Amino acid sequence: MAVQEAELEAPVREHEEHAHDKLVIIAWSGDLDKVWPQMILATTGAAMGMQTTIFFTFWGLFSLVKENVRITGDNWMQKMVAMMDHPGMEHLKLGKMNFAGAGPRMMLKLGKDHKVASPGELLEMARELGVRFVPCQMTMDLLGLSREDMIDGLDEPAGATTMLLEAQDAVTLFI
Repeated sequence: MAVQEAELEAPVREHEEHAHDKLVIIAWSGDLDKVWPQMILATTGAAMGMQTTIFFTFWGLFSLVKENVRITGDNWMQKMVAMMDHPGMEHLKLGKMNFAGAGPRMMLKLGKDHKVASPGELLEMARELGVRFVPCQMTMDLLGLSREDMIDGLDEPAGATTMLLEAQDAVTLFI
């Protein structure tokens, strides 16, 4: 009995030693109240020594569009999507209580008053800490986004299979 328990405990110990080495965040939303925690958790994980990756898909991908890019896409439908949801880290809306832009301004002011780094500042910190930013290739194609539309320093675009493989044996969050 003792031999069997020892044989079972070794793989459990090994798993526990490596269970929190990786953090994968699937960023599907581009709302301020989701992007902020994406960046806070990514910087925290990286600061704790975790190999941290954020996979940006659907509306989450818009937060990685360069500030000087307003309209994206190749056809009128893709251009309309960008017009309805202004891409870029500085144009994030709130999921609730947006109030024609007053809600995000209030939240950012509260963050500043309480010395909480803004999502843009956290993104820069995350880069410095080695967080990987991976855009979803399928979403880029769907929304008509090109690499030139996106901020610098991103990993190569990848698909769902790549990210599911990355998420194996990782703490995985869907925000």
